[in-house]
Amino acid sequence: MSNASSLYDIVILGGGSGGYSCALRATQLGLNVALIEKGKLGGTCLHNGCIPTKALLHAGEVADQLRVSSSFGVLSTFEGVDMDGVHKYKDGVVEGLYKGLQGTLRARKNLTLVEGEGKLVSPTAVEVGGVRYEGRHVVLATGSQPRSLPGLVIDGDRVISSEQALRLERVPASVVILGGGVIGVEFASAWKSFGAEVTVVEGLPHLVPAEDESTSKALERAFRRRRIKFELGSRFSGVAYTDTGVRVSLENGKELDADLLLVAVGRGPVSAGLGYEEVGVAMDRGHVVVDEYLRTNIPTISAVGDLVPTLQLAHVGFAEGILVAERVAGRQVTPIDYDGVAKVTYCDPEIASVGLTEEKAKAVHGADKVVTLKFNSGSSGKNKILKAGGEIKLVQLKNGAVIGLHMIGPRMSEQIGEAQLIYNWEAHPSEVAQLIHAHPTQNEALGEAHLALAGKPLHIHD
Repeated sequence: MSNASSLYDIVILGGGSGGYSCALRATQLGLNVALIEKGKLGGTCLHNGCIPTKALLHAGEVADQLRVSSSFGVLSTFEGVDMDGVHKYKDGVVEGLYKGLQGTLRARKNLTLVEGEGKLVSPTAVEVGGVRYEGRHVVLATGSQPRSLPGLVIDGDRVISSEQALRLERVPASVVILGGGVIGVEFASAWKSFGAEVTVVEGLPHLVPAEDESTSKALERAFRRRRIKFELGSRFSGVAYTDTGVRVSLENGKELDADLLLVAVGRGPVSAGLGYEEVGVAMDRGHVVVDEYLRTNIPTISAVGDLVPTLQLAHVGFAEGILVAERVAGRQVTPIDYDGVAKVTYCDPEIASVGLTEEKAKAVHGADKVVTLKFNSGSSGKNKILKAGGEIKLVQLKNGAVIGLHMIGPRMSEQIGEAQLIYNWEAHPSEVAQLIHAHPTQNEALGEAHLALAGKPLHIHD
């Protein structure tokens, strides 16, 4: 066994959003870093998640626009979806971002990129192919992978994961999606736009169950209009192969026939066999346990991203990586307020939220301390132009700050920025109401909603 040529300030295991952001910030602060990645830099988000999924959804949006173009006075013909062309577009987006990330990382002179599968072998060392990389600090950032259910085998043919769905060479005639969370409803939306018949099976009472209930119900209404079927409060009991596809059985006795079953029941941490437990890192059901500063029980080891039990979002892992880099470099850092993180689901219609749901706000502060308001954003001039509906729900502490903003409608992902500022700056409705929002924009609906909550409901009828 050979030794590393030098001692690093930080050795990072995993080059996804959390790992590479930690590496970039640490080198920016003058630290020497070794970044170890067994696959492609950028991790799940760039190669198997956020970016390729959103490219598929945009292709579906273009298809939907063509179908209704005559309603805007534009004559066009929709001839179908060329999946080879869709993949070429999607992969081109990913490849361009990947090359950019590689260039950015390789330009850092105090960063050593290590290709290979690493294993934690001590509180200060990771081993790759017989070479030991020693650091004053180790950051674990090994990410996540698709989950399944006990006894449910993902065969990659008729029963597939989200990663396999991204590479599917055809549009299935019909598909059952097991799981109505973010991944499930995004694929439901994309496949419906491509022309598939879709049924979502969700064991909880609503789609996107982590969102405010009013948002979940609004999405369910929109999916009904789009003829996307769903079974709520229905648990999976089994799947069998048929001559043409699969037959999915539910505990309520229903059976659903389809070409494919997509298993979208979430993602689990990648931690098995990597030496974490042997070195003594505290674990909980595969996750690495950390405190609010992302420190493990071992002083020289931190962990970030999907490996830890925080929000499984690329931008969360990115922020966690930066926090750890700054802390190791001796900077003063502030723990992340995870309620203040923007969340977006890119189905059609899009969902964007930040802060507390009405249910959580009442549980934390008491029902008598919480005020809510719903505003029909589809009534705005810009949304009339777009022929688009939508809804904004605000959750406020009585006579105080807005503590939750929940939006559904087209392009809500582009509206969440102001909402995030409103929550994180603890703005009161009257403070937002005095801001002049441009007209006609979708963004002005957020201003109108705060006008209403501030007692000046100009476009809401009593």
